[in-house]
Amino acid sequence: MTHLARGVRAVFILLCLLSSAAAQDKGTLTPKVLPPLANPSDPATPAKELFGRARQAAPLDPDPIGFYSKGCLAGGQQLPINGPNWQVMRLSRNRNWGHPNLIAFLERFAPKAAAASGWPGILVGDMSQPRGGPMLTGHASHQIGLDADIWLTPMPNREFSRAEREELSATDMVREDLLDVNDHWTDGQMAAVRTAAEDPAVQRIFVNAAIKRAMCREAKGESWMSKVRPMYGHNYHFHIRLFCPKDSETCKDQDPTPGGDGCDASLAWWFSDEVLHPKKKSTKVWPPMTMSGLPAECREVLKAQ
Repeated sequence: MTHLARGVRAVFILLCLLSSAAAQDKGTLTPKVLPPLANPSDPATPAKELFGRARQAAPLDPDPIGFYSKGCLAGGQQLPINGPNWQVMRLSRNRNWGHPNLIAFLERFAPKAAAASGWPGILVGDMSQPRGGPMLTGHASHQIGLDADIWLTPMPNREFSRAEREELSATDMVREDLLDVNDHWTDGQMAAVRTAAEDPAVQRIFVNAAIKRAMCREAKGESWMSKVRPMYGHNYHFHIRLFCPKDSETCKDQDPTPGGDGCDASLAWWFSDEVLHPKKKSTKVWPPMTMSGLPAECREVLKAQ
């Protein structure tokens, strides 16, 4: 592996770990309004500062623009905070926005997941910001309205208070040694992930490697397992990613998932010493993405009134 490849992988690992940690950060009952930027047109302004200040969707035709980790969202829709089989968490983040395809997916997935798992419903974590784009905290992806985090904690048979939505943490499903799941992992979690993976709109699902290992014991050889990919963190929630809409000319799909069920030697690598006990963490600080790093259409998304 080249030095460049090692560096890229180190940054990717760091972003994944930060995203996982941010998913458990508590919200607030009194979110602060960010002050206006002194010079928002400055080319050096981080894109996250611009998109993080957008409170409503861009009034444009729905379109996911760019790639999942380098793009924005036109015509986003907001998922209602309560549904027949779902509740949205961390409302203060204002990240329950997505492309209409994601909203439609969650609306059909929630009752199916509830029926399959025996839960009253699902808890929805971060989706995207109103206009997508890079976030002030957490995720490297979730930028084009086609990603959603689903907590591995079942929804209770009652409505959460606003304080509970901001302060409760999801349940960790992974043992302390990171080698397997703990006693919180049940057939219910397995059924919820399976239900998502079986939907043809889903491109892939990210879970902790220990969760993938547990799923391989139950579903090795099943075709939908190829969509379930091991990833750093993701021990409190699973990350659903949808395919780009077929009619979108601006959205860029991720590479297809490898063939097979993913229960082979590639999974074993995630339990190697270099992954579980890295010798050195990268200390390099990378500059934040600016608008020049995003598709040109994202400028219009920000300007739309």
